Amino acid sequence: MEGTSHCLIFLIFLLSCSTDPVSPAALTVSPSRSQFFEGESVTLICEDENSSDGGTVRRNTTKDTRKRCEDDGWGKSAGSTCEISYLYPSDSGLYWCESMSGSSSSSSIQLSVSGGSVILQSPVLPVMEGDDVTLSCRAKSPAHNLPAAFYKDGSFIGNETTGNLTLNPVRRSDEGLYKCSISGQGESPSSRISVEEQPSTGSGPQTTSDSPPSPSPPPSSSPSSQLVLYILSPLGCVTLVVLLLILVLLVKQHFKRKSEGNLENGEENITSSDIHVSHRRQKNKSNQGEIVCLYLVLS
Repeated sequence: MEGTSHCLIFLIFLLSCSTDPVSPAALTVSPSRSQFFEGESVTLICEDENSSDGGTVRRNTTKDTRKRCEDDGWGKSAGSTCEISYLYPSDSGLYWCESMSGSSSSSSIQLSVSGGSVILQSPVLPVMEGDDVTLSCRAKSPAHNLPAAFYKDGSFIGNETTGNLTLNPVRRSDEGLYKCSISGQGESPSSRISVEEQPSTGSGPQTTSDSPPSPSPPPSSSPSSQLVLYILSPLGCVTLVVLLLILVLLVKQHFKRKSEGNLENGEENITSSDIHVSHRRQKNKSNQGEIVCLYLVLS
């Protein structure tokens, strides 16, 4: 019974280790911006690496809550793609991708549909710190670029004659709500710009010199982190289970040999030194002789 329970524990552990980690679903927007004019179209693509069928797009708006594309009366679904051919201001809201099984979902994104004449074209997904980001203020008519004023978190940050504001490079401090206005046209809705921290590569600050920069060595992880990654991998888990099984067998073999040795020692310990000879003399009343009784006493 004990051996069976050990096998079951190891089997469960092996199955849990061999299971690949679940990757989250991802939502792609085309065209890649967060604001649209009323009457424009947008395509939402749900990508789920854990399913060949992709996923489904859901949304929360002022009139919908967790509504799925097409099945709930909005958009047109084709596999993992959802298309809205004509956008209304009521389509503004949060959109996200959800796997068919419901086990994973993407981060939600905010889409704004303006019934006015000015929108701010900005990245719909978070941008990486250090990248160049361009915000474009667009009027519905005329379509060409017009001078625009830009605002961040309600505060004026500058005028741009081309209608384009470039953050070069973008920093974490640039996160916030942005909007723009065009004289004689109106003001755009606000859109949030999110900035993700640049992954650390372990290299020092860059310096400018006439000589070409020496190639930096590729980032290497510490031995402890490599060991953790290997243990968490399916191959590492299998190796760990095999080692544990071998260890259990060795321990059981050790105790078995020890118990057998104790039994043998117990038998061998009965030696001549443990045998005591006692002589008891009794007198026979009738024959007046002596009868010698020999007793073997095992101590």
